[in-house]
Amino acid sequence: PTPKNITTMSSLPHALEIDPESSLQFTITRDPATDGSDGSSRCTMTLRHPGHTKGYLAFKVKTTQPRRYLVRPNQGIVAPNSSETVSILLVDKDRQVLYSTYERLGQSALDHSKDKFLVQSCAVSDDFSAKFQNEPRMGGEGGQYKKELVEELTAMWNKASSDSNLPVYNKKLHVRHVVDTGVNAAAVKGGGTNGAAASSSLPASFQEGVDKRNNADKMSPEQLTDEVASLRRKYDELVAFSVNLTAERDILNNTLEQTKRDLNREMATRTALEKQGLKVGSRSQDFRTNKSSGGVSAKTLLIVVFVACLSAIRATNSGSLDVLGSVPVIGGMLGFDSSSTEEKIARVVLSDEL
Repeated sequence: PTPKNITTMSSLPHALEIDPESSLQFTITRDPATDGSDGSSRCTMTLRHPGHTKGYLAFKVKTTQPRRYLVRPNQGIVAPNSSETVSILLVDKDRQVLYSTYERLGQSALDHSKDKFLVQSCAVSDDFSAKFQNEPRMGGEGGQYKKELVEELTAMWNKASSDSNLPVYNKKLHVRHVVDTGVNAAAVKGGGTNGAAASSSLPASFQEGVDKRNNADKMSPEQLTDEVASLRRKYDELVAFSVNLTAERDILNNTLEQTKRDLNREMATRTALEKQGLKVGSRSQDFRTNKSSGGVSAKTLLIVVFVACLSAIRATNSGSLDVLGSVPVIGGMLGFDSSSTEEKIARVVLSDEL
């Protein structure tokens, strides 16, 4: 009997059997066009319906690097006890980048790829699966469905991702990139030794040094001395380069710390100036308020003008302003009659003489 805490394929009727189970391997060659293939790096994945349910199962293949891999088909349905083959192609541009990385750093740089694939599967209704039965596919078996069916599959998976009640089986697969230089097979076929096969798996930049070390027993003492001196010189250059890198790193760290301090100082100064500016502004506003309160207000000025007008009217009625009529300019401006004014003045003088 199977323990309850272990999930088997029979307990997941909506799960597809996936081959390979855990990882996908892409073989990278230096010049793939010379090995008789189409010049591409690809692998295949088989999705099999185990037959635990009589209904069809839908699948969808996702990847963390959609621009690096071309998956055909990336979604579809599988009938009970049948299988679907999915072809995954590594884009040639990325293949060249991976091979350049191998030449510089070796196979170990490709052994820790973070690329992953996710295969999802779920059960679909009979009405939905009936739309795909006996439908021709572009490119024959394993090709793409027509546009309308692809759109229905996409809509179904969008609904499935938001529906928590629909069980979906998820299977993750890691990616491995393996470089095949083509020398290993030739060495084995021609009876090559294990050492030759091992050395052929090294990058091209390391191969020359390996060959020199293998031929050291054939070198003369002068050649060995020159080789040691060359290695010493390269070692010194490497040490000097490492020292320069360390110095540049320290300089960058110091510059970064100085920049942080300058930024903090600038922010503190700006904050202080802003606070001081607010205080100065409030003081100047208080000063303007006090100054305006100490001057003559508009109300007082109106009262003074009104009193002056009343005084002028009273003086006019009493005749006290008639003397201004004798002044040539002011009298004309005030509208006094000069003849009447002179008669009034003579009359006043005559009355004084009498």
